[in-house]
Amino acid sequence: MKKIVLLGLLISASLMGKEIRDPENIEIGITQIIEHPALDSARRGFEKSLKENGYEKAHVEYQNAQGDFATAQLIGQGFVQKKKDLIFAISTPSAQAAYNATNTIPIVITAVTDPQAAGLVGKNITGTSDMMPVSEQLKVVKDILPKVKKIGVLYNTSEQNSQIQVKTAKEEGIKLGFEIVETGVSSIGDIASGIDNILGKVDALYIPTDNLVVSATPLVIDRAKRAGKPVIGCIEDQVKQGALVTKTIDYKKLGYQTGEMAIKILRGEKPENMPVETLRDMQLIVNKKMAEKYGVNLESETLKDAKIY
Repeated sequence: MKKIVLLGLLISASLMGKEIRDPENIEIGITQIIEHPALDSARRGFEKSLKENGYEKAHVEYQNAQGDFATAQLIGQGFVQKKKDLIFAISTPSAQAAYNATNTIPIVITAVTDPQAAGLVGKNITGTSDMMPVSEQLKVVKDILPKVKKIGVLYNTSEQNSQIQVKTAKEEGIKLGFEIVETGVSSIGDIASGIDNILGKVDALYIPTDNLVVSATPLVIDRAKRAGKPVIGCIEDQVKQGALVTKTIDYKKLGYQTGEMAIKILRGEKPENMPVETLRDMQLIVNKKMAEKYGVNLESETLKDAKIY
């Protein structure tokens, strides 16, 4: 009798376009472009979402491209060959590599600034964007560092995510009376010379959500400290390490939200019917020691609700 009831449920679910699958038989591939706190947090949030929503027994394979796009492409192709049920791609390069590899396996993305501009639009892809409030970040600089006129931006020239943010920073900078000075790099080896070159031309340094540059945060902050230039970061961990301030999102929450979207797909939803989502919960974070160093008033109206380290 129980078998008949179960068969009836399966037929009913099939008719509704929903396939009931045992989580133990589900294969998920996670591809990440490089290791750094924001992307790692997004991955942990995704995995937490799976565990808390009945998919703790799903088979998850994680691979990191260590900053190399060619390796990211190989990872994507490998997941396709292994016939993964779903691919979770963290960062724009990883998402592009996965999307280049398949137009049939569902892909959920995160830590992508502008999916449409990055060409990440199709029937098998959706996820979350980490579009940062560049205008709000620069407005904080204007409020707490009124003497700053020139802001430097260090970014990876091959990362479209970063190019979009630099363009936005320039546009928003004009409105706020800032001159944005940009310096592009293409590898970890270029960062030291790139940062030294730009610090002599600006009053402060702004770091966008650039995977290459963020992965070198200790180096960037150390060079900026030596030059006596405040750093405006893009993630919380950078403030912990010595950046003055950031206004950012919680990447673990963003990853968790992406995991919830993945679960809907595994339960039968189609990615094409799921718009890309964002996390609207922003937080202002300040480093107390750096605030004191640069004469920032922690009691100001701008910082009244800030999280202080």
